[in-house]
Amino acid sequence: MYFLTKALQSNMRNYYSLFTIHYSLKKIILTIFLLQGLLMAETIKKIEYQHSEIPMIFEESKVVPIVSLQLVFTNAGHLSNDVSKDGQADMAAKLLNEGTKKDGAVGFAKKLDDHAIDLSAQVGRESFVIELSALKEEFGYGVERLADLLKDPNYTEEALSQVKRQKIGWLTQKKSDFDYIAATALRKELFQGTPLARPYDGTMQSVKAMGLDDLKSFIQSRLGYNNLIVVIGGDLSMADAEHYIHTLLPLLPKSHTQTVGPFRASDKQKVEEIAEDSQQAYIYFGAPFDYSYKAKDQYKAKIAEYVLGGAGFGSRLMEELRVKRGLTYGAYSMLRRAKYGSYLSGYLQTKLSTQDEAVKLVREVVSDFVKEGITAKELQAAKEFLVGSEPLRVETLSQRLNRAYNEYYYGRPLGFSKAQLEKIEHVSLEEVNDFIEAHPELSKLSFAIVTKKEKK
Repeated sequence: MYFLTKALQSNMRNYYSLFTIHYSLKKIILTIFLLQGLLMAETIKKIEYQHSEIPMIFEESKVVPIVSLQLVFTNAGHLSNDVSKDGQADMAAKLLNEGTKKDGAVGFAKKLDDHAIDLSAQVGRESFVIELSALKEEFGYGVERLADLLKDPNYTEEALSQVKRQKIGWLTQKKSDFDYIAATALRKELFQGTPLARPYDGTMQSVKAMGLDDLKSFIQSRLGYNNLIVVIGGDLSMADAEHYIHTLLPLLPKSHTQTVGPFRASDKQKVEEIAEDSQQAYIYFGAPFDYSYKAKDQYKAKIAEYVLGGAGFGSRLMEELRVKRGLTYGAYSMLRRAKYGSYLSGYLQTKLSTQDEAVKLVREVVSDFVKEGITAKELQAAKEFLVGSEPLRVETLSQRLNRAYNEYYYGRPLGFSKAQLEKIEHVSLEEVNDFIEAHPELSKLSFAIVTKKEKK
């Protein structure tokens, strides 16, 4: 997931330059955003099926004649792999992307392409997602093909061999991906003895040993109606959406999943060096963050995250390591807040000769941040960006549905994010600094560093 973090933070840097705006203009943008929320409201409806309530997150939007559907299976991601079967969830998703047994990968793909339909499966740490999107006039046909896939996955040795080739090729590339190596080592260091520490993307050994029965077992035991959240929206009515879901539910078994976590990151402040033929030092760092995803003052964590390392230029880490000392092109951090655990994570690259200096400085920056808090100027900049850039985060149907999904998944009321914006507007410097000071564990940093043994 480190590369997703990089992409997000790159976008955040771009947004920062766009949204240094006057206070009155910021108010106008926020007002427009709030009005948009009233005009394009997401809805959550519970669908009764087999003594279970399946939540359906829905928004009707006729802006373009497209319909999108996501079947999100919770507690079915990387962290729910069977013991000693690393890579199982990801390989199960790849197998579903090989089409049906009847049509084969090529035949099934042709049926989709002929109707301009996108149908795919992917997996994250916590969830397994099957996504379908199509033009309104083709969406019914797409649902029929999704039903075919659920009834008749391509459980063949040929499909398994293709999945293994893909996975082994990916793992081979990762052997020289120093960011991936450092990020994986940090996760193992912070969460030793938990599923988060395992190489859940898979290893050469686990992939080669994976059989069809392992993937079939994962799909049949994890992808069930009783751990399903439906996200659907676009140019269709709620009645149409319910109709499509009712055609799919009988094809899903009852799942047997367990909640994973939460896990606390280590506070032992270890430093691990991994020797590679690298021309730079790849420094990844993390620390515990004793904070729950259930907390109602998420806006304070968002401000703290932005100022410490999420703002790009303007953040403490970037200012101290790049602007003042020229040790790196970029230094970033984020405060992860998920069901499986909350923790600080960050990264940077530097010359081999300045590795130790950079590590020392990261420790100092985070320690000073916790002890001294932020300045009034930093708070104002955070407010302007977080409020001013908000419309870009909800300008598409997909973004709005994903936000509604996250609010539901984390047990928050719809509209929680909008309410947090208002609190960001009015929070005081003292309140933010009290919040930061209450988390001294953030300074208990551990490091995983890819470097050469003989530093120049």
